Amino acid sequence: MIALACDHSALEMKKEIKSLLDEMGETYRDFGTDTAESCDYPVFGARAAKAVASGECEKGIVICGTGIGISLAANKVKGIRCALCSEPYSAELTRRHNDANMLALGARVIGPELAKMIVKTFLSTPFEGGRHQRRIDLIHAIEEGNDIE
Repeated sequence: MIALACDHSALEMKKEIKSLLDEMGETYRDFGTDTAESCDYPVFGARAAKAVASGECEKGIVICGTGIGISLAANKVKGIRCALCSEPYSAELTRRHNDANMLALGARVIGPELAKMIVKTFLSTPFEGGRHQRRIDLIHAIEEGNDIE
């Protein structure tokens, strides 16, 4: 299951992503917002991130105007590796090398067709493991407050 969330600026893009996920046969849970009324992206980014971190959802997609703010909020949740991507190549590599479990998109930065390409790439690309797992372990150690040097 995919966790979805957005702020007011990204409602239309979230609708596009939902349609894509339906076409792909992916299940999802929408953590809001559902209105164009101004809202605070950290609330919705955290909701989706907590669902991913708890295992309720396997991956997450969060969207705000630039993708920056909502990705920052999601990354504050322990266990989250949220990558802001504006093209498919970064989406592929963040899955292969970083085992990113959340994707952030900027609704004011990219159009819906490019967003769909990025989402497809993100959801279909596996983690490579190997030497990359060592680096994920180091990121986890930092998150735990450990010295890695």
